[in-house]
This record gives sequence, structure tokens and C-alpha cells, in this order.
Amino acid sequence: MKEITDYNESIFESIKHTNEYGQEYWLARELQTVLEYTEWRNFSKVIEKAKEACKNSNNTIANHFVDVNKMVDIGSGAEREIGDIELSRYACYLIVQNGDPSKQVIALGQTYFAIKTRQQELIENYDNLTDDQKRLAVRNEIKEHNKALADAAHNAGVVTPFEYAIFQNKGYQGLYGGLNAKGIKQRKNLKKSESILDHMGHEELAANLFRATQTESKLRRENIKGKDQANSTHFEVGKAVRKTIEELGGTMPEDLPTPEKSIKEIEKDQKKLLK
Repeated sequence: MKEITDYNESIFESIKHTNEYGQEYWLARELQTVLEYTEWRNFSKVIEKAKEACKNSNNTIANHFVDVNKMVDIGSGAEREIGDIELSRYACYLIVQNGDPSKQVIALGQTYFAIKTRQQELIENYDNLTDDQKRLAVRNEIKEHNKALADAAHNAGVVTPFEYAIFQNKGYQGLYGGLNAKGIKQRKNLKKSESILDHMGHEELAANLFRATQTESKLRRENIKGKDQANSTHFEVGKAVRKTIEELGGTMPEDLPTPEKSIKEIEKDQKKLLK
């Protein structure tokens, strides 16, 4: 996951701008190129979907999508004015969520902007946190997103606790190369009573956060119905995340080290510090 994080940042951080007030933004025309859209009119359709999603989330479009004009060189010293859009990080997140899912760079963008957007909302100096603090932050995110995932799965037809256990295992099997929850515990030398998520480092947690958010999004976006179809979706999303890690030379999640402290132990430590 370290390689994925670095690669994502090298792509999207390289086109990030900062205005005179220290606020970060991206330009739509530059993001269009990075996301491999050759024609502006096609990319504009994605932007319009993102604006609609912004509005539906009760956010003000003008706060995240700002129309601007700029001069571009058209050769022989001549210039012409074209329209562009200054995008917030949240706007970029909505754009990649509505982009062409067949593009690998879209998956990278979803990883980057989903995690970074939430990091920014949680705490401004996330990169300065200790590994334990990052684990707590991402673990809490997974707790919240798992609730949304469970709701989306229920709407798709995954109703009983037994069915949901199967659904969760399908996601793990896709991400962990066929290992289900029991297999992961054996691989990580965990007890039957111990929670897998409480014994992951922040990189492994981030992979599982991405699996959960993208599965929920796909279930809702494609209006998937039937528990078999939901299970298949969870497996395929997990498999896609694994494939991305593999293609970028990352460490497979089952091979990442198990931290010495569990999340519960870290929480106890944090409480002692507060006292």
C-alpha cells in the first residue's frame, strides 16, 4: 500500500495548486488529462454528474466548482481564452466517483481522493500523526462505512446475519486472494475471538476502507439486487483492489505485518494520555 499511496500522490499532488489564501485546488482541464479523457465535452458530462451529486449531498456547488477563464497558447505566439473550473478536493472526489470505472487511473483517483478527503475532514495534520493514530482514524472510518455497506447490502437482498457473514467473506476473499475471515485469522495468528480489523496496520486498513466504500457505491449506483449478485459484487471489488495493489508492486494485504498492539489497546493508551 505504500507504493500505491506514493504513486497516487505523485499523480494528483503534481497538479494541485494553492491560491493566495493557502487553499488547495485542482484545474478541471489538468484533471481531464490525468484521468485520460481526450475530449472536454465527454469530461464535462462527468463534471455535471459530480455537480448533481454535490447538490444532492446538500453542499453548495459554487463552493467546490468555480468557473474561471484562462489564456492558452495556440501557436505562433497567438493565444485564446478557454473556460476552466477550479475544483476543491471534494469536487475531485465526486468527479472520480462518477468517472469511467474501466480506467485504472479512475480507481487510483478514487483511492486517493476518498482517503485524502476524509483525512482532511477528520484532521488537517493527518500526515503528522503516528502510525497508531492513523490506525485509529482509519479504523473509525471503516466502522462508519461498514454501517453504510450493511445498509446497501440489505437493500440488495442480504438480509440475515448469516447472509451478511457470507457477503463479508466474499469481500475478504477478493482482496485476500481467496482467504475468508477464518483464513485471514489463521494467516495473521489471531484468536477466533479477535477482530481482524483491530489487528491491521493503517495501510491494510486503508485497503479495506477502499473495498468497503467502493462496494457500497457500486451496489447503490448499479442498483444491484439479489444476495448472489451482491456477493459477487463484493468479491469483484475486493479482487479489483488487490489487482491494483499487485500491478503497482505493492504488498498483498495478507503479507502485511500484524501490529503488536490491537486497536483496543491503542484506545486504552489514548484514554490514559487524556487522563
